[in-house]
Amino acid sequence: MSKAHIQSVPHFAPSIGRVKRIGFLSFGHWQRVPGSRTQTAQDALRQTIELAVAAEEIGIDGAFVRVHHFARQLASPFPLLSAIAARTSRIEIGTAVIDMRYENPLYMAEEAAAADLISGGRMQLGISRGSPEPALRGSEAFGYVPGEGVTDADMARQHTRLFRAAIAGAGVVGADVRMTGSAGMLPIRPQSPGLPERIWWGSGTRQTAVWTAEQGMNLMSSTLLVEDTGVPFDELQAEQIQWFRQAWAEAGWERTPRVSVSRSVLPIVTDEDRRYFGGRAGLPGGDQVGVLEGVLARFGRSYTGEPDVIAQELSADAAVREADTLLLTVPNQLGVEYNAQMLETIARHIAPAIGWRPALSETP
Repeated sequence: MSKAHIQSVPHFAPSIGRVKRIGFLSFGHWQRVPGSRTQTAQDALRQTIELAVAAEEIGIDGAFVRVHHFARQLASPFPLLSAIAARTSRIEIGTAVIDMRYENPLYMAEEAAAADLISGGRMQLGISRGSPEPALRGSEAFGYVPGEGVTDADMARQHTRLFRAAIAGAGVVGADVRMTGSAGMLPIRPQSPGLPERIWWGSGTRQTAVWTAEQGMNLMSSTLLVEDTGVPFDELQAEQIQWFRQAWAEAGWERTPRVSVSRSVLPIVTDEDRRYFGGRAGLPGGDQVGVLEGVLARFGRSYTGEPDVIAQELSADAAVREADTLLLTVPNQLGVEYNAQMLETIARHIAPAIGWRPALSETP
């Protein structure tokens, strides 16, 4: 799909009629500071499991975690996702996203398949090139150094290709005839049927969204876009989704892809909410534009205020209307009880405005 062709794609009217799913997204911050209810890494891990259990009871569709290295945040997702899987029966579990620069593709394939089997096929795995981080050349400390003329993005995509081939059952190493009795290529074990169709790529531009479609991966649109055309964030993100769907159709894939966007939604209904977020309520909601790693980037707004006001504003968000999945970033350091109540408020009073219905009666 050429750039000129992409630019000729007509503007499609947003569709609020798409089936909507809602999940929470936790960065798993932990720190020993006053007011934090997540003081340690153990707190962050256990509270994420408990919040997933509570979210399933509310009827929320997904529990997703962000992966960051060299920081007081969640870093190794598969043990955590496996624990969530063992405690739940319906809710999707996933990442948003794993930085593929850091990953051993074959070991990751084994880990992902095992976690998916434990969950009964509920894994939705978001991966990408990664994001700005505190470490200088962090992936090199893990043993992954780009070759001459190879960028970090190139290396992430190389790892992704091998990972996807491995989870699809491709032979990745030659057999030792002395052990197997026959020649050939061996796949990793275990394999989890359906997992290859549940891989998402975290995209921060329209062009990478097109690449994602060409590769046959679902689209996980970033919480920021590393490009700015002067239009509001939600409209630029909706355009990104439209480019993705057009490229998907032209690639000839038979299945219907999924698309997610992330938003910060903070309803204010209690005195505690007002103490934490009341200062943001009523302020003009707008995007932020800044420079990130030398590139002009546009960050989306947060939705803070009375539930009925948020419901109206969120239902008008062009990208939320285009996507089939909305990930809600949670202030995890406020604890399980607070975040579960926040998710219940969103589920009851805000999410129906975007076409969502609780999934309490669904089975995996």
